[in-house]
Amino acid sequence: MEVHIRPARRIAGEVRVPGDKSLSHRALMLGALAHGESLLQDLSPGADVQSTARCLRALGVSIDFHSGGNGSEGPTVSVRGVGLSGLSPPEGPLDAGNSGTTMRLLAGVLAGQPFESVLTGDASLRRRPMGRIVEPLSRMGASIESERGRAPLRIRGGRLKGIRYELPVPSAQVKSCVLLAGLFAEGETTVVEPVPTRDHTERLLRQQGATIERSGRTIALRPGAALKPLALRVPGDPSSAAFWVAAATLLPGSRLLIRGVGLNPTRTGFLAALQRMGACVSRQNVREEAGEPVGDLVVRGAESLQAIEVGGEELPALIDEVPLLAVVATQAEGTTVIRDAGELRVKETDRLRAVARNLGRMGAEVEELPEGLLIPGPQPLRGARLPSYGDHRIAMAFAIAGLCASGETVIEGAEWADVSYPGFFEVLDRLSEPER
Repeated sequence: MEVHIRPARRIAGEVRVPGDKSLSHRALMLGALAHGESLLQDLSPGADVQSTARCLRALGVSIDFHSGGNGSEGPTVSVRGVGLSGLSPPEGPLDAGNSGTTMRLLAGVLAGQPFESVLTGDASLRRRPMGRIVEPLSRMGASIESERGRAPLRIRGGRLKGIRYELPVPSAQVKSCVLLAGLFAEGETTVVEPVPTRDHTERLLRQQGATIERSGRTIALRPGAALKPLALRVPGDPSSAAFWVAAATLLPGSRLLIRGVGLNPTRTGFLAALQRMGACVSRQNVREEAGEPVGDLVVRGAESLQAIEVGGEELPALIDEVPLLAVVATQAEGTTVIRDAGELRVKETDRLRAVARNLGRMGAEVEELPEGLLIPGPQPLRGARLPSYGDHRIAMAFAIAGLCASGETVIEGAEWADVSYPGFFEVLDRLSEPER
């Protein structure tokens, strides 16, 4: 599918983004492991979350989706939990589709089951590294066969023992995988993070009555407690909101209200980076819902932007938004430096290379580093034909780039946006005021 993007004069109006994808995955899995029925409102409607639901159904969990009340609301989902010992052996391989979160987190659950299962996915997911979860799960006592550290994964679960595991790289997915396996282990499971990563798993487990504690960068889980069912409204995905924040920032004269966005501090690194660059973003109506901070964002077009350097401990809080940050950086004064982002080379595509190539196609000068990018600015962008590389974040980031380019931009493979944000391009049309 191709989508044609024309330059825009400004972004204006009001929008509510889909439910947080990361939180939706975790709420489905932990709801499935609870005793009793969980009710999840505004769940992410994206294809990745549907992959998690499909795998859980294949394990004997009843999950019912009910449509939202209007176009701005996500589905309400009821999950009839089977408890920690109630999952059923699947009849065939479990297909995680394009979702790395589904595969890595569900592997932790399956490692504690008294049956054999196989986790697979699409061609893109089967290329992504899974050795990072095979190693700790094997240490806990699971038997896992892989294709040289990649899917499909054949997991023979059973009696697990708690371990102390120091993450070699910051990864909320690996952390969550080990903690979920720890629910089935004998003894305490401890995970040590090199830098803090998104903490949705810990927050949900705490709500469910699990004994889980954090001390600095160490998270300790003691098994034994039955998990209580969840009742929560999933806040808007900050990674989805980021596209509209960037669009409004890049186009002077814009004013946009984004309602009900998750403001978990482990997820708001992009907002902090843009504000350092000179973006005009304010928070309103900040409150807590279901253990997560939530609020509305008001964004106004920036008159000027300044280059920044990002890296180190701040990277995990904006890792998904790096392609978008690179687009914004082309319009900032000075050279923006993005470092310590080597993890982006093993996402749905090599995102550092995809960003450098697509910005180059738009006439921008970009230097690709082994673990980052150097982006001088400001640079004019020109419309171009751009591949999405089968990656939802690349497709959407370069749609935003097309709004401030001269001439028409064509996004090839635009359908990949549905992985996390179904209807993205319709919303883009609604919020964009075209140049006259």
